[in-house]
Amino acid sequence: MITRMHQLSPQDLVDRLQWRYATKKFDVSKIIPDEVWSGIASSLVLTPSSFGLQPWHFVTIRDRKIKEELLPHSWGQAQVTDCSHFVVLTAKTSMTEAEIDSFLARTIEIRGGQIDQLNPYRDMMVGFTKNMDDAAKLQWAKLQTYIALGQLMTTTALLGIDACPMEGINPTEYDRILGLEEKGLTTSVACALGYRCSEDKYANAPKVRFDKSEIVTLI
Repeated sequence: MITRMHQLSPQDLVDRLQWRYATKKFDVSKIIPDEVWSGIASSLVLTPSSFGLQPWHFVTIRDRKIKEELLPHSWGQAQVTDCSHFVVLTAKTSMTEAEIDSFLARTIEIRGGQIDQLNPYRDMMVGFTKNMDDAAKLQWAKLQTYIALGQLMTTTALLGIDACPMEGINPTEYDRILGLEEKGLTTSVACALGYRCSEDKYANAPKVRFDKSEIVTLI
């Protein structure tokens, strides 16, 4: 049973997000503890998605050798090899009726009920996917992974873990090295996680943001 959680104050939230920055240098000697990583992984699982279909998979790399293979295809950005956990957010390359049925079966497994009760929902999801060609479905899935990226970065900030989102990567080479094509997946974006190096000059640099009045409109 889910009970009311401790409420973070608005200022505490802002303070954690002010502390966060796109980490340029990681301390290679510091590793995220297993129990902390478990919480981060759970936050990825809990990411909301369109229809709840979760058209993604999150490949997390600790192996130094694999990180070094990815480095030349990451604009040589040292965050790839120096971070504790390197998360590659991948999108499913297809969304078939079979995958929709698998999601509905999981829904019944968790919530109970009869599968035929979900037929209207199934029809809606099937209709949605059939209205898109393969390229549109892949683009939809990739956009979903950015919701997960946002959740990942907020979660790590709240836990005091540093992160650096990375689009400067070669998805084709990532797919090859990680063997994603045969798994029906393709690289969307990545995020390096760990602990900032004390020598990272960007850690205390003030954030450059437009004023809230220019960014947020309340109607």
